[in-house]
Amino acid sequence: MKFVTFQHEGRRAVGVIDPDKQRVWPLDTIQGEPVGDMLDLIRRFDAIKGHIALNAAGIPLADVRLDAPIPRPDRNIFCVGKNYHEHAHEFTRSGFDAGSKQASDAIPEAPIFFTKPPETVIANDEPIRYPHGVSDSIDYEAELGLVIGKGGRGISKAEAYDHVFGYVIINDVTARDWQARHKQWFLGKSFDTFCPMGPWLATADEVDAANLSLRCWVNDELRQNANTSDLIFDIPTMIETLSAGITLYPGDVIATGTPAGVGIGFTPPKFLKPGDRVTIEIDGLGRLSNVLD
Repeated sequence: MKFVTFQHEGRRAVGVIDPDKQRVWPLDTIQGEPVGDMLDLIRRFDAIKGHIALNAAGIPLADVRLDAPIPRPDRNIFCVGKNYHEHAHEFTRSGFDAGSKQASDAIPEAPIFFTKPPETVIANDEPIRYPHGVSDSIDYEAELGLVIGKGGRGISKAEAYDHVFGYVIINDVTARDWQARHKQWFLGKSFDTFCPMGPWLATADEVDAANLSLRCWVNDELRQNANTSDLIFDIPTMIETLSAGITLYPGDVIATGTPAGVGIGFTPPKFLKPGDRVTIEIDGLGRLSNVLD
């Protein structure tokens, strides 16, 4: 199933979306219990998934406004840096990688994690706020995001996929000058609106996360074109690494890294400007598109 958070007639609700039929079915109640939001759905999914029925006609997609699937995560979004081979090399060559200056150090030996606060999350078609006077080196990063369904600590690689609820598109927007200046990634990744997410959250059975094509355009120029099979550290490794010392909870979001083709990979760099549109597509997960304003 594909789930959305949407607004219709002045209220926010969770629903099932069929992109082909261009319709949304609200999940107001299941088994007589109200569905509060996407996090509520995720936490209760195992108990209620067999009782989700799309009996009514639904609502035309044109009549609703889609929010981010999880408009405000309970915790910071976990993110993995330098997780595609070609991107790791382009990042090191760019000079913006404070942790690596030579090609021999480009590929990390263990996953590199950082976080983005909940305030970074915006929906498809919402504007990314251009930080005038704060940074002029704004970059895009198309990424597959995964959402934890079953929490836990000390999760093994063999059990990792059992803990995944589903997948979503994420744009890990970055202020590269802040990333270089402060010699860490949190600040430059965490400006308000710097985590577009959407348009829907597909359950794990809908996609083969280890073999998904990912594409990113800036305006009409294709910049990124890769497959998740090229990840340096796969999803089980990410979950095992994070959960070794940190308890994961239902609704936690993990952004899995971006492939080559980001703005700093060009000579000279192709940073984003006000008015630019960044559009990301991932197989089975739709299209996420946002303009810098």
